[in-house]
Amino acid sequence: MYRYKMEELKRWKDSPNRKPLIIRGARQVGKTWLMKEFGRENYEKCAYINFDDNTRMNNLFEEDFDIDRIIQGLKIESGVNIEPENTLIIFDEIQETPKALKALKYFYENAREYHIVSAGSLLGVAIHEGTSFPVGKVDFMDLTPLSFFEFLDALGENEILEILKNNDFDMLSIFESRLKDYLRLYYYIGGMPEAVSFYAQNKNLLEVRNIQKKLLDAYEQDFSKHAPTNIVPRIRQLWNNIPTQLAKENKKFIYGLVKEGARAREYEIALSWLIDCGLVYQINRVNDNKIPLSAYQDFNAFKLYLLDVGLLSAMAGIDAKTLLEGNEIFREFKGSLTEQYVVCQLKECTDLNIFYWSSDTGTAEVDFIAQIGRNNVPIEVKANENLQAKSLKTFVQKYDNKVNVRTSMTSYRKDDWITNIPLYSIGNIEKIVENE
Repeated sequence: MYRYKMEELKRWKDSPNRKPLIIRGARQVGKTWLMKEFGRENYEKCAYINFDDNTRMNNLFEEDFDIDRIIQGLKIESGVNIEPENTLIIFDEIQETPKALKALKYFYENAREYHIVSAGSLLGVAIHEGTSFPVGKVDFMDLTPLSFFEFLDALGENEILEILKNNDFDMLSIFESRLKDYLRLYYYIGGMPEAVSFYAQNKNLLEVRNIQKKLLDAYEQDFSKHAPTNIVPRIRQLWNNIPTQLAKENKKFIYGLVKEGARAREYEIALSWLIDCGLVYQINRVNDNKIPLSAYQDFNAFKLYLLDVGLLSAMAGIDAKTLLEGNEIFREFKGSLTEQYVVCQLKECTDLNIFYWSSDTGTAEVDFIAQIGRNNVPIEVKANENLQAKSLKTFVQKYDNKVNVRTSMTSYRKDDWITNIPLYSIGNIEKIVENE
């Protein structure tokens, strides 16, 4: 499969101000595969070092930060004759050796000729536990599950994908039923690489669900393995309560639904842990429509989403028949899956900061809002072909907003005050808005 982040890695390689790169992302989103594939395609040699349970590397970086000595040790460990002009050095699970993380500073300051890319599933947590971090001496790249576009690519739908990328809505309307079928399939499979790869090869949805359940079990094992013992129960409570929260009509996160009488301060560390691991997205409320939106956040009001729509489908126990046939159970939960899908596409396809808006009285709420160019763009999410958008209209009237988006199963259409973007095209929202 092809990951679009490969293009970002190529730009990093050619940058005159290249720094050691850290790839951030949750477990099993494909960080190791991407680093190795990037090395295979773009370098003569690749020196791969895995720091997980590696006492040799702990000892190598414990002594000092002499670059020549470290390079010699890396040559022995990887079995590769490292040459700066043609070798990619990969540090995997770098958080397991904090001194290696610190060493990136010295590579940047004293040996910039070396190309180093690193990754760690729990890097955010490691940083919060007091790791000496090379601030300003590294580049970052975030890796998420596969977007809907990458999903189509993995299934070999290259021609439809090309039409999607070009926003050729006249042509897309011809293949709309096919795209909707793929969209429902993506709601079930999601974008975790193992699940997508298995389905692409075997077309077995039952086994896809088993893969997702094993992945969810592995995340819960990580809670016990890596998190402080006293907060593990709260992490589990928060994590397992997300489908319940999203099933509500008002999806604002309420601690009282996690545990009766629960207060925010009891769960703050647990929530930070889940966010730092890349397992959840926290979407905060804004109470105004000014630029920048981030200055008007209400940190006490937020919604929580999982990193992947397929994992939400698995946690909610929606089977393939329910989802693909659209029976009553799915109809009750599809609003939640659709919002989850939109969040994932905005995170996977754009660098937008996402919020949601609600009126002070709570009578109107817009699902998401983001700044695109010089405009704040509210985004109303509809699971079906319903074109009503009462809350969005309230928002537009209140602020006289000029650029407004509804995303639904309906075809592309632009009216006087609102643009409908099909759900299958929402990952292209920036390009669509900027071209209007």
